[in-house]
Amino acid sequence: MEGSQVKNELVLGIKASIIRLVYLIIEEANKLRASDIHIDPQADFLFVRYRVDGVLQEMHKISKDIHSEIISRIKILSGLRTDEHQSAQDGRFRHTLINGCPVDVRVSITPTYYGENTVLRLLSDTSVEFSLENLDFSESNRKKIQSALMRPYGMILVTGPTGSGKTSTLYTLIKKLNTREVSIVTIEDPVEYAISGITQIQANAKSGLTFANGLRSILRQDPNIIMIGEIRDGETAGIAVNTALTGHLILSTLHTNDAATTLPRLTDMKIEPYLISSTVNLVIGQRLLRRICLNCRQEDSTSDLEYKSLMKNLKLPKNKIKFYKGIGCEKCNFSGFLGRVGVHEVLVPTIKIREAILEKKSADEIRNLAIKQGMTTIMQDGLEKAAQGITSLPEVLKMLYE
Repeated sequence: MEGSQVKNELVLGIKASIIRLVYLIIEEANKLRASDIHIDPQADFLFVRYRVDGVLQEMHKISKDIHSEIISRIKILSGLRTDEHQSAQDGRFRHTLINGCPVDVRVSITPTYYGENTVLRLLSDTSVEFSLENLDFSESNRKKIQSALMRPYGMILVTGPTGSGKTSTLYTLIKKLNTREVSIVTIEDPVEYAISGITQIQANAKSGLTFANGLRSILRQDPNIIMIGEIRDGETAGIAVNTALTGHLILSTLHTNDAATTLPRLTDMKIEPYLISSTVNLVIGQRLLRRICLNCRQEDSTSDLEYKSLMKNLKLPKNKIKFYKGIGCEKCNFSGFLGRVGVHEVLVPTIKIREAILEKKSADEIRNLAIKQGMTTIMQDGLEKAAQGITSLPEVLKMLYE
């Protein structure tokens, strides 16, 4: 779907079918590999932006005259109230692409000063085809994860900021565990992908089905493995830890900056250190960086002075490493990047780390201990991928400021 085709039907004053307009926007966004569509009202126009490889790009400027029609069409598709304009509404619908593949669209509509703002999250079914290999885990990290998955009980936690790929990692782990011999139940908010053979529960705070309440109900379903979309509070954390102690394997996410911070974070949630020490089997910290377009990749010159500074702060080897960049081409829409790559750190609580948890050591002390015992940090993993020409050095350095 060419951008010009969308522009011809969206620009000033052209009143094409609203049904077709929404269809064209979703089709174009999917073709450009966008994860989100933003339809932002301003005083005189609507701006349509797509988030591609984690970065928002302005694509279209639309007449404000058709704002209400576009919003109404999206509300109808997602089963929302068309007569409600002053409250936030969330919904979802399924769209069949021109190639016949389905895509789930998650909808968030919020009232703003200039009218209702809409964000559409595109959830393609192909995302559940991920494996540990194509999620970019290194061989040593894959072995640590596979070893943790073989344990019948305990907790596996995935951590990182919003948009770091935590959900994709969780679904990949669940997919590996999904056999006829085990019962897997999930509680999520929202359920992003449907997986055959797994019981998936949608959390709903309005009806009282919170993560904590849902987790209590799940325990009466005789599960072997439980996936919790996110541990948000002390109540959920406490039930999850106690469930892991009673012979269940728990998988969940937590919002922390790195793997080591996850352990003191659980302590902050009023979980006793001895419970954390005895239940956490593995913590995966991760980020997503933009992948250099192979079609326009070339060597990036780094001055000796810059390299010496990086060598001092990031412990780069003395022999100068080559880094790369994308100069931009038609294939990558002249951005120099095409797709994203995961960078990770995998912390396995060894005996010494478990002792540090019991002693309530800080995240920095736990991190240093994990590094001494062989953990590759996210920054090191990113630098290795930059040296391989997969991502650029500036992309890696951005993690220093997160």
